[in-house]
Amino acid sequence: MPSIKKILVANRGEIALRVMRTAREMGIKTVAVYSEPDRTALHVRYADESVCIGPAASSESYLRGDKIIEVCKQLGVDAIHPGYGFLSENARFSQMVKDAGLIFIGPSAQSIEIMGDKLSAKRTVAKYNIPMVPGTPDAVEDRAEAKLIANQIGYPVLIKASAGGGGKGMRIVENEEEFDEQMERAVSEAISSFGDGAVFVEKYVASPRHVEIQVLGDQHGNIIHLFERECSVQRRHQKVVEEAPSSCLTPEIREAMGKCAIDVARSCGYYGAGTVEFIVDEKLNFYFLEMNTRLQVEHPVSEMITGVDLVRQMIYIAEGKALEIKQEDLKINGHAMEVRVYAEDPTNNFLPDVGTLHTYIRPQGNGVRVDDGFEQGMAIPIYYDPMIAKLITYAATRQESIDKMVRAIDEYEITGVQTTLGFCRFVMLHEAFTSGQFDTHFVKHYFTPEVLKKGIDEEEAQIAAALVGYLMEQAKKPVGGSTGAAGSVKSKWKANRMN
Repeated sequence: MPSIKKILVANRGEIALRVMRTAREMGIKTVAVYSEPDRTALHVRYADESVCIGPAASSESYLRGDKIIEVCKQLGVDAIHPGYGFLSENARFSQMVKDAGLIFIGPSAQSIEIMGDKLSAKRTVAKYNIPMVPGTPDAVEDRAEAKLIANQIGYPVLIKASAGGGGKGMRIVENEEEFDEQMERAVSEAISSFGDGAVFVEKYVASPRHVEIQVLGDQHGNIIHLFERECSVQRRHQKVVEEAPSSCLTPEIREAMGKCAIDVARSCGYYGAGTVEFIVDEKLNFYFLEMNTRLQVEHPVSEMITGVDLVRQMIYIAEGKALEIKQEDLKINGHAMEVRVYAEDPTNNFLPDVGTLHTYIRPQGNGVRVDDGFEQGMAIPIYYDPMIAKLITYAATRQESIDKMVRAIDEYEITGVQTTLGFCRFVMLHEAFTSGQFDTHFVKHYFTPEVLKKGIDEEEAQIAAALVGYLMEQAKKPVGGSTGAAGSVKSKWKANRMN
């Protein structure tokens, strides 16, 4: 397979920028595609060439595989990197790219299709004896049959959309009396979100931790893992804080999970970068959840602890090169934290808060990394995911990485929109997190909007009280009294606010 000379990045934001920078370091030209609202985006300005492919709606721009391939033909592009989201896990698009004589920098269409359906994935990995949560082997349509299986498994159970993700089409059922109603809701939401009402039932793990293994495979059958990431701090079943390595795994469990992840990848002939996700219960038993057949948002923490550039490796693999990294070459060095900086209001149920970045100043320093696609003065568009940036810190130990993250959050200046930075700071300082004793219910158990509401500084309160007291005294005096003392108090108040 020939070397790649020009890459089109079929994505936007920080991941598009990240891929382009790596490509440039490798001497590869880059092409950006963009929607009309992204005309001035950083990835568009950074690319060697750029083409507008449609209006704001992703269905008319970033999801138009036919338009993207047409741009490739016009500009002499060799390969397409899909990033994550949009078309990254679309088996049909992967096949379209191949049929057009282009290189898809990712896995085969067959691997994407197998792992894109949770039931298909479970059937595929079963022959490798991968541990799985007890549940239905296939999609269930008959409610009576599903209820019978739930009774056999034992409550609580989880009803999940087969084609789902991001918590959509998912319902926890505590007892048999709730089953019919929750089943109906899960199926309805699955049809609405994915056009597929297939669901399966499995045992609900009450206090789960979300731990995933990063894998890399080449087209010659070589597969390695790059250890684990802990992604248990979530809101709406979506990750907000990630770290590597996990604070709960023993070396023995880490080795067993790594082997299972490699077997999962091998079961579908996987090549490229991928992530095998597991849930871990309170006794540290782990169960296969799913495989993400793409680069993950949280990939930087794996890069930090291993020194492996995952985007660069993806390009090498797409060119047909064999992996030069052996499993025995890899070891965990230090600890990395990542927080996702969303334009969301944590005090208002994490609802998106779009607007203009009036102030945008990144933190600096050794061991601090910011992956973003914005700069001061740019607007956060309403049409796409509201993530502004990923803030990553790296240090020798977990606590040092946490301390560095708190400092970096304090130095990150963003005004114009509400962000998740305050929430992430709360997480970093919470005893449950610092002790490592937390699970995916962290937000439900520990977070309330009140914890982020800023109290009045004690000195400011004293000055305010003095000012109020003085003004009340002045109100009792005849008009024309001295204003010198009030001016003095106001001056002190103003000086304090400026400090």
